Amino acid sequence: MDLKLFGEVFVTLLVIVDPPGMMPIFLALTGPLPARDRNRAAWQAVALALGVIVIFAVAGQKILAYLHVDLPALQAAGGLLLVLVALELLTGKADDPSQQVTSNIALVPLGTPLLAGPGAIVATMLFVQQAGGVTDYVAIALAIVAVMVAVWVVLRFSGGIVKVLRPGGIEVLTRIAGLLLAAIAVQLIADAIAAFVTEYLNNA
Repeated sequence: MDLKLFGEVFVTLLVIVDPPGMMPIFLALTGPLPARDRNRAAWQAVALALGVIVIFAVAGQKILAYLHVDLPALQAAGGLLLVLVALELLTGKADDPSQQVTSNIALVPLGTPLLAGPGAIVATMLFVQQAGGVTDYVAIALAIVAVMVAVWVVLRFSGGIVKVLRPGGIEVLTRIAGLLLAAIAVQLIADAIAAFVTEYLNNA
């Protein structure tokens, strides 16, 4: 196995996924839930993210080509989805546990597009395209799994922070997370627009 490639993929995806930065958003979405539901949401989100990344690593180019979808379009769609979630956090609509379904939270927006977002998908597809053999594929696969395990550990043991923050702290954290999520969404949409403009100018 190519340890250098393993390290490159691991570090790249870890920086893109950013588990410490994901924690406030995860706590804001799952803080009001019981510990059991919060833990379930953590592994469901990681499992979905792993599945999405693997699918795009194996057949990402074919899927996008078949649907006639460019990567910037996928990026913009993820940004719009995050805008909706950010608005719920900022306006307090996400504070009522009775209005939340754990599986939905785990799948959207945690699993995708936060964990398995355009950045992680594109990076993985590029690494797979540059792979030169079976050993490279093994290194990439193990690095992806290692990153997802690291994310799960961070999310799984974030429950202790909930006990420290208490309801008032969770409410403040929810507003901050909403603001951060809105900024991430705007950046995704801006990057997508810039990519569309660049492609248009290159083709003109």
